[in-house]
Amino acid sequence: MLVTLNDVMMIAEQQGIAIGAFNTPNLESLRAAIESAEELERPVIVQHCQMHEELIPLDIIGPIMLDHAARASVPVCVHLDHGEDLDYLKRALDMGFTSVMYDGSVHPYEENLATTKKAVELAEKYGANVEAELGSMGKREFGSGKPGEEDDQKIYTDPDMAKEFVEQTGIDALACSFGTTHGIYLTEPKLNFDIVSGVREKTEGVPVVMHGGSGVSKEDFHKAIKAGVRKINYFTYMDKTGGTATEEYVESVEKGKPVFYSSARAAAFAAMKENVKEAIKTFSMID
Repeated sequence: MLVTLNDVMMIAEQQGIAIGAFNTPNLESLRAAIESAEELERPVIVQHCQMHEELIPLDIIGPIMLDHAARASVPVCVHLDHGEDLDYLKRALDMGFTSVMYDGSVHPYEENLATTKKAVELAEKYGANVEAELGSMGKREFGSGKPGEEDDQKIYTDPDMAKEFVEQTGIDALACSFGTTHGIYLTEPKLNFDIVSGVREKTEGVPVVMHGGSGVSKEDFHKAIKAGVRKINYFTYMDKTGGTATEEYVESVEKGKPVFYSSARAAAFAAMKENVKEAIKTFSMID
């Protein structure tokens, strides 16, 4: 069933868990997310990221996401991830997305604040919720750099600034920077859970969103959830799992025999589904 971000955040808060939010730039990843959630009887969030427009346009994947969500046996929020401008947010809202993220973290604080306010005003007209970001997780999607190098793009979230930001914008969830990185981890992440608990305390319990979750240990996920994380974005390692399964399928084909695209897709789907199920179990605090 199609629900809002606030609906699934309420479940997360009541149960002291986090809801998995999976980017779905293809049918295989979308099915992996929803079918895994259905089998585990857990709510889930499926997302389209604006920077994935080159992989598949919103106009194509959006209606498919909404259709699958509406037919699902569990609560499914359809969310726009890392929306970079209000026009793109409006396109998703017009389509029926129940939640959008405006990411103004690359802009000066005052500009981020002002545009986020406009995003909230826009979403309210559709009965949709808004996530925003304060701070910066640095490298995006697939990572860059070399092991041992510091990510100088990271800007950690200030709990006092978060309090002002949440109060002035009226957002429903806040993506915080507390040591995670978008993309492939080149070194073991050093997470500052005090930032999460500080933001929760200062904002009187706004749901904290964890971006850059792929590659974090199960133990650290649990620590983050206990500190107040209620939504965890997950894509890169799921996507990598699908890629590895595709590679293994191709290598298994006898030399001279045809490699079938449909078989590669089936292998990727099966691998991603298992990866997603493990992620949902971790986020649901299921041992």
